[in-house]
Amino acid sequence: MRFELSEDQQEIQGAARELLAARSTFARVREVAEREEAAPTGMPDLSAVTTTREDEALWKELGELGWTGIAVPEEHGGQGLGVIELAAITEELGYAVAPVPFLGSVAAALVVQHEGSEEQREDWLPHLAAGGLRGAVTLTGDRAPVPGAAEGGLTVVADAAANGPAALYGPGSGVVEEVDAIDPTRGHGRVAIDALDPEGELDGRGEWLGGTPTATGPGLDRATIVVAAELVGVAQRALDMTVAYVKERRQFGVPVGSFQAVQHGAAQMLRDVTMARSLTYHAAWMADAGDPAQLPVAAAMAKAAASDAGRAVTAAAVQLHGGIGFTWEADVHWLLKRAQVDAALLGGGGHHRRRVAAAQAAGGSGSGSGA
Repeated sequence: MRFELSEDQQEIQGAARELLAARSTFARVREVAEREEAAPTGMPDLSAVTTTREDEALWKELGELGWTGIAVPEEHGGQGLGVIELAAITEELGYAVAPVPFLGSVAAALVVQHEGSEEQREDWLPHLAAGGLRGAVTLTGDRAPVPGAAEGGLTVVADAAANGPAALYGPGSGVVEEVDAIDPTRGHGRVAIDALDPEGELDGRGEWLGGTPTATGPGLDRATIVVAAELVGVAQRALDMTVAYVKERRQFGVPVGSFQAVQHGAAQMLRDVTMARSLTYHAAWMADAGDPAQLPVAAAMAKAAASDAGRAVTAAAVQLHGGIGFTWEADVHWLLKRAQVDAALLGGGGHHRRRVAAAQAAGGSGSGSGA
């Protein structure tokens, strides 16, 4: 069992951070977000409004570099690497608050790869791996905005109940409603499907994942781990920015970071990030090389810790930036907004703690991806 990346995996992550430091600066994130913010307010310069909340050039570049297919098997057009490498890159995309639909697309690819039929893999994985098709994953009954969900993309809807089935909805299925989310740096949709009836039909709009209404599991668990990885990156960036700020900002002739209350706050942030990262790396290792029976609990523990850390650390970052932290001009709010959406995606901390508790009550290994 490893709780840190290997040398090769560190090189992949380092290369990702270097590229994103140049391509996804806060200035670029702000440019994308403010460009899209013009739409709902009815600003007079409508020529500046576009129809997407994404950095199209960066998304295209990531597809050309193979990032979108890093965990997709080579026979389906991907790089054939594992969840660990995918999580390492996703963490960096969270660190950079990159305005691209990466998270939803790779999550959908994981679910299709591990739970879809061979025909569904052949139909969807090459397009998701190339970045030409956007994807999204959500749970039934979840009214929260879903990153990457678009009417022109592939949407995976999994039953939120224990051992429930999942369905695929292709482009133009009519199940996605575009919505404005608290995070304006990427597109979101809402999928209004309250339940999937294994005995019923899918209204001709979708198809059962795997061809039949069977219980979801390993694919959805892997998707959950990737969401946790992005939250780790978001929280780490919030911690780094806060530590740098409290070292620079002075009051009463000394850096505010010298005050014990500030130090305690930063220490708590570090503890939260470290715990979330350790559990996420462990879950990713479990997905690639561990006992499959332990994967549901590992994934649930990672997402629970990452959801809690994402929300707590980014909120503390805003607080420790003082009055400036609450302003639009301070970049720290991009992190808080991204964390709020990711923390709810595929279930929040409470949802996944109930999964762990249910698994322990049932014998310790976990029996499914639902609560």
